[in-house]
Parts: sequence; structure tokens; C-alpha cells
Amino acid sequence: MKRLLTLVATLALVVAVRADAVTYKIDPVHSSVGFSLRHLVSKFSASFTKVEGAVTFDAAAPEASSVEATVSIGSVSTANEKREGHLKSPDFFDEAKFPTATFKSTAWKKTGENTFDVAGDLTIKGVTKPVTLQVTLLGTGPGMGGATVSGWEATTKINRNDFGVSYGPKILGDEVTLNIAIEAGHKPAAAAKS
Repeated sequence: MKRLLTLVATLALVVAVRADAVTYKIDPVHSSVGFSLRHLVSKFSASFTKVEGAVTFDAAAPEASSVEATVSIGSVSTANEKREGHLKSPDFFDEAKFPTATFKSTAWKKTGENTFDVAGDLTIKGVTKPVTLQVTLLGTGPGMGGATVSGWEATTKINRNDFGVSYGPKILGDEVTLNIAIEAGHKPAAAAKS
């Protein structure tokens, strides 16, 4: 009987901890994935402007948090239509064959008051590699329609050749810096029905 009570108490504790987890839906209108790399002797920057997915964040147990995101390759923005077309071509991201890039977390580690190392699998052009994002929770607050909004930023560096993006080795650098800005919202069930 004592063992049964201990088991019930443990399960109740697990449920209570999981109750702290909140799932925020990524707002594609207010989120983006920027990238930059060397171009000759200067730097080239661009961004993907359509990002979808969700962040499930557990403030009480950050290691139980998770994130999944999908980036539309067709949303690449460089302020130059011809250059955008080239980036969508087989020379670079090959949008026709690989219309999206994805990230799925595998582990969260708290590194500061609002900072985390988030390990996960990044897939670009059908190639999946492990990466670690340095993530900052910028804050949470009230949003539109009763929603709670969370703001995040993340950064990491990858080698583009690891993902089969090897065009222009004499013109472009291999190391790519990713700068990610995410706004995501959570609407309680009661607010969602109203």
C-alpha cells in the first residue's frame, strides 16, 4: 500500500510539472531566419521570412521543453529578385526538390536566467545534421485576443558544405551564421473558444 501511494504521488508530481509546459505557436508574420556569410571581402546577408512551428516551453523544467520549426525556402528575401531566384535554384537550396528546411530539438539546457543551449536536428536540402542553438527568451506578455506572446532569439554557425550547398567556393565563405527571431503565441482554451 505504501508503495502504491508513493507511485501515485510521483505520478501526480510528474503531471504537475508537465502542467507548467506551455505550447506557443510560431507567428510566421513576426518571425524570420536570417543568415550571413562572407562574400569576397565583405559580408552577404539574407533572410527567410516564412517560419512555422511551435515552441513548448516548461519554465519549471526547461529540459522538458521542445521546439519544431519549418522554414519555407521560397520565402528567401535579399532585396534582389534575380539573386533570390539563384538561391532557390539547384546551385543553392534547390527549392523545387526541397521546398522546406526544418529544425527539431532533441535537448534543452539552461545556461542562464533566460538563456539556453538547444540541441537539435537541422535539415537542409534533405541532409540532417546536429546543431546547437544559443537561445534567449526575450520575454512573455499579453498579446491580441487574450493570447500570451513569447519572444525568442537564437543564433548558431554551420558549414554550408555539410548540407550540400557548395556553390561558389572562391566567392563565398563556408561558415554561415544563422540569426533567428521568433514571436510565438499561446491562446488558452477558454480564449480560443470565444
